[in-house]
Amino acid sequence: MKSRPSILGVALAAAALAAVSILVNVQPAAAAVGLHISGRNIVEANGQNFIMRGVNHPHIWFTNQTSSFANIKALGANTVRVVLGSGKRWGPSTDVAAVITMCKQNRLICVLEVHDTTGFGEDGAAASLDEAVTYWISQKAALVGQENYVVINIGNEPIGNNNAAQWTAATTAAIQRMRTNGFEHLLMVDAPNWGQDWQFTMRDNAQTILNADTRRNTVLSIHMYAVFNTAASITDYLNRFQTAGWPLVIGEFGWRFNTGEVDHETILSEAQARGLGYLGWSWSGNTDPILDMATSFNPSQLTTWGQRIFNGTNGIRATAREASVYNCPTCSPSPSPSVSPSPRPSPSPSVSPSPSPSPSGGTRSCTATYTRIGQWPSGFQGEIKVTAGSQNITGWRVTWTWANGQAITQVWGANAPQTGASVTATNVNYNGTINAGQNITFGFLASWNNSTNTNPTPTCTAS
Repeated sequence: MKSRPSILGVALAAAALAAVSILVNVQPAAAAVGLHISGRNIVEANGQNFIMRGVNHPHIWFTNQTSSFANIKALGANTVRVVLGSGKRWGPSTDVAAVITMCKQNRLICVLEVHDTTGFGEDGAAASLDEAVTYWISQKAALVGQENYVVINIGNEPIGNNNAAQWTAATTAAIQRMRTNGFEHLLMVDAPNWGQDWQFTMRDNAQTILNADTRRNTVLSIHMYAVFNTAASITDYLNRFQTAGWPLVIGEFGWRFNTGEVDHETILSEAQARGLGYLGWSWSGNTDPILDMATSFNPSQLTTWGQRIFNGTNGIRATAREASVYNCPTCSPSPSPSVSPSPRPSPSPSVSPSPSPSPSGGTRSCTATYTRIGQWPSGFQGEIKVTAGSQNITGWRVTWTWANGQAITQVWGANAPQTGASVTATNVNYNGTINAGQNITFGFLASWNNSTNTNPTPTCTAS
């Protein structure tokens, strides 16, 4: 499904890069409404940094593949970029509310994008950015109130290689029209040149675009394919955004399946070193299947690319951190009756509360419930819900002991050092207080010894 337009050589791009000066980003901080920009970072409403680690899912062409949301999450992602259609070329996508619900049920940040704009000006069938905004306005009822969970990527690769300079005015107008119509979401804007910005229109006009947003809540997105086939081309481009302090994500990229393709190893390492979000293309369903991560949408049949981005060095499993909004008991999403929740194993009932003295002289207690979310040959994902008893608590601790050589490799929403087989998890600064009868959750990834073909659920004790 991914367009593969013609491009100029990287040498030409590198020469042009050296000749352009950079303006300093002076945009003020955004008001804390859901996900927003602070400096060059994406942060949540509580001020905690959020770094996207995820993949693109071609939903508009495969609307029946709803299990993909759970499968992408089970492999460690914290974000999914969902392909939608405005009706100009594909769709229209009228299931935006259901898509958002599936993202929330699987604890994913949802980047929604209109794909019809791809290559406008070069592809005669493409929609304009203005037409994309009209679509977003038509879906406003499903989007308002979802600012903690949803990023609106106004239009995918909105200008081709013909007259890329039109991108600046078109993008400015699209952002301003979104704000005039009351959208407070974090907005994402893709570069021209089929997303690859080889003429550097986005890079050279970035400050103009950021200043156009009255909410100061826009992130720029570069798509990295064959233009970025050397480490030098990647690092130079990223350096200029970092020096200027401009917010940037790598909204799409592929992998080096031959010597002329994108240097994905450099992208992954540089993104991790710089704290940049990345979203690989794509989960499955490509007309060019070399770009599929999962064969026929099957998570147990990961391709070379899928294994690399999920399980490799600087990949998703090693670096993703779940959005903290999913550890907020007052922010929990309400399931939509029209969408069935993704199946999860039943939690273990074998949990023992451990009371501790309270300042008032009574007792305070909490319980912990352990759920295994997903499992694969070398590891698994777990989630633990901590529920307060009859009194508020202002700090909690959960302990358990593994039975089969399991070892935590990543944790979010808790501090969880492991000594031998024993794990002691304690709250972090934003989720230590739990009101009576309320709960929070934290999660982790862990390795396990599958040679014994068993991964038993441990007993958790909370206090």
